[in-house]
Formats: sequence, structure tokens, C-alpha cells
Amino acid sequence: MPARLFLSSGDLIADRRYEFARDLQLKGDLVAAADLLEQAIELAPAFVSAWFTLGEIRQQLGEREAAIAAFRKAWEADASDPHGASLKLMRLGAEQLSAMPPAYVRTLFDQYAPRFDRALIDDLGYRGPSVLFKAVLAARHAVKKPAFFKRAIDLGCGTGLAASAFAREVDHFTGIDLSPGMIEKAKAIGLYAELEVNDMLAGLRARPEACADLVLAADAMVYVSDLIPVLTEIRRVLAAGGLLAFTLERNSGEGVIIGEGLRYAHSAHYVRNSLMAAGLALSQLEEQSFRNENNMPVPGLVVVAAKS
Repeated sequence: MPARLFLSSGDLIADRRYEFARDLQLKGDLVAAADLLEQAIELAPAFVSAWFTLGEIRQQLGEREAAIAAFRKAWEADASDPHGASLKLMRLGAEQLSAMPPAYVRTLFDQYAPRFDRALIDDLGYRGPSVLFKAVLAARHAVKKPAFFKRAIDLGCGTGLAASAFAREVDHFTGIDLSPGMIEKAKAIGLYAELEVNDMLAGLRARPEACADLVLAADAMVYVSDLIPVLTEIRRVLAAGGLLAFTLERNSGEGVIIGEGLRYAHSAHYVRNSLMAAGLALSQLEEQSFRNENNMPVPGLVVVAAKS
């Protein structure tokens, strides 16, 4: 994963105490680290990175209420929430599940961009694009149609791993990603006719009806809590007979949760209902892992749906 986000307090002494606290945290001396962070916050009361790290340490120490208070302070200090304090509060049950802060996603992937492919493939065994490719081939074979598409939209395109997997089957690729750093990486592979820095929902809404034959979202819907608005726009931009293929992290319940890695996990039941609400016909829903965490397969879903 990318290096920890650090936003300076503007106070050199407070910043130094934060760095000392982080060293102590990494060494396991959590009580001393918390004490230093509180000293830093006393010097700079709106020190968002210190508040966020203090929340993590309080959580590690099992001090739930103190962790919640610290994460709230971090969120109040910067309402755009680039650290994802609101997501931590959701995990702790102190906030209702809601949409992910765009600033958090953008910051996360801008930091991640320089080593994204290596980290994802080598460290996490990522195989989302190849899994989607096989699923799309199977879906087209089932209806006796060739797996060739004139126009495709790659949502949350990242560095272009999905476009690379589908390059021979697509004439015209459009990539949409919230991270400018990822878009710069995607430009370098030369597979996209168009690239756009945008939220996936806003990017879809700006496009005309029936402008795509295929929409892909490889490891992107895990940053979307409510799938229905995105699926509804995907149906609008798909031509008749067009396909949507995407991956999700799976939870065994009925709805949506936010996992330890601050990514949403959706149930199969929820996905079926969301596709139905959006007017898309489910072609395939398979339980399959497409990445690892801590050397263990992450439970996943591979989904293919069609516009009739």
C-alpha cells in the first residue's frame, strides 16, 4: 500500500512530535506514541494527521470511545476527509454507512500510482482483469455472440490493467478514474482513445445514451456503497445487448458492509436486487477471489449483466 498520508500542521515542533510518535507506534509502544500525539495536538489543535493517527492508536489499545472522539476531530479538522476518518467511524459503528469521501479515494490512488501495478500484482496476487475477461468470454459464448466490442468504458480504470486484458477485443476504450496520478499512468500504455479524471457516476452521466457496448469495473465498485445509481447510469450508456462486467468483495450477509481495509463488501443478494432495480439482466454471478490480503484469498464476486 502507499505511504501513510501526512499533512503538516504548520508547526515544526508539532510535526516532529508526530514523527516521533509514528516511530513509537511502529515499534509497538502505543501508550508513549499516544502521549506524543496529544502533545502535538496541544501545539496544533487542528492537526488532522495527528488526530487520525491518535484514533488508530486508541483503537489498537481497545479504547473505542476515545478512538471515535479522535476520528471525529480528524474529520472536523478537514471536512474533505483525505485520511478517511469517516470510514473509520463507519467501521466502529459510530456513523451510518455512506459514500466514500472523494478526497480519500483520490489521495489514496495518487499516492499509490507510482507502484500500483507492482504492488497489486506481485504483493496481492491481483487477477481481476483476467477473471473478468474469462467471465465476458463465457457470457458471450452462452448467447452465441463474438466477444468483440466497438466501444468500451473502463470505470476506475487505474493504470489500465483491464484495458490491457481486453485490448484485442475492443476498438475504442474510454477510461474514467478519480485519480489524476492513475490517469497519467494509463496514458502511458496507449490503449485508451479517451481518458477522463472524474468520479465514475459523474463521468457516466456526462456520456450520451447507448454509447458503449461494454462497461468494465475491475476492483472499482469496492469503493461504491450504493450500487444502484451507478448501475442505472451504466444501463443508460449501454447499447442494447451490451454487457457490464465487474468485481466486488463479498460479504455473507444481506447488504453492504465496510471491511477492515476500508473497502465496501457487497452480498450476492444485494447485487441481484441492485441489478434488478437498475433494469439489467444478470448473466453470471460467481463467488471467486480476485486478490489476496495477508496471503489469503479475499472473498469476491464476479458479475456479468446485460442490457436487453
